[in-house]
Amino acid sequence: MTQDKGALFRALHEEPGAFIIPNPWDIGTARILAALGFRALATTSAGMAFSLGVAEGKTSPENTFKHCQALVSATPLPVTADLEKGMGDSPESSAETIAVAASIGLAGCSLEDHTGDRANPIYDFSLAVERIQAAVEARSTLPHDFVLTARCENFLWGRPDLDDTIKRLQAFEKAGADVLYAPGLYDLKTIRTVCASLSKPVNVVMGMPGNTFSLTELADAGAKRISVGSALARLAYGAFVKASREIIDTGTFGFSDQAMGFAELEEFFTGQTHKAQ
Repeated sequence: MTQDKGALFRALHEEPGAFIIPNPWDIGTARILAALGFRALATTSAGMAFSLGVAEGKTSPENTFKHCQALVSATPLPVTADLEKGMGDSPESSAETIAVAASIGLAGCSLEDHTGDRANPIYDFSLAVERIQAAVEARSTLPHDFVLTARCENFLWGRPDLDDTIKRLQAFEKAGADVLYAPGLYDLKTIRTVCASLSKPVNVVMGMPGNTFSLTELADAGAKRISVGSALARLAYGAFVKASREIIDTGTFGFSDQAMGFAELEEFFTGQTHKAQ
């Protein structure tokens, strides 16, 4: 089954056009997204952290992999994991990350060049490339397919340097990464420039504050895979906080008019069909 999921996930990147991969943050949301007809899922490190009551980047590798394994088991769909910088800073830790990720049934994962240190947020170029090279070497030893996504985090950490971002993505591509990803690209022209500079599939994230674009627009710009990161989790938590503030501030319960009906929600977990026609 693991082999089938990895191969299926890779095949999605080889189909014409672009596809959307949403980001659940727990078993329930994973099953809802599967019931709606999505063909693959991606974890969200921020959504996972919020569900555990901690800030992003503060989840231990043990808890991260436990969370990923739960989502793998939740549905028959391939799951790729947002593993941030992995299990450490060294190339060896990147290789270990791939081995563990594959062993729990993930169809793929992403590794990024963000250090986790706000004072020095991006790995030096050479180390960033060595980390991806080590991950690729580890992937090559696996008995089944596994899709490695390499991320450049410049635009999320106050370094909106497009030339350096493209340089890093091209180096990750040359090192053997399967998918390239630079979250935070702010307009279609920039997305188009990044996609045109690479020959392998590019992931683009939507749902961040600022401009959002349609699947058609992103596909026309050259994107292959569209994720939403923590946007669905932030939407849900935002609605929860707004409702809770209404209760405590006004003593009213008008939020309940917007809540999904119990029976409709429960149907997602009882095998009912919800796929879009």
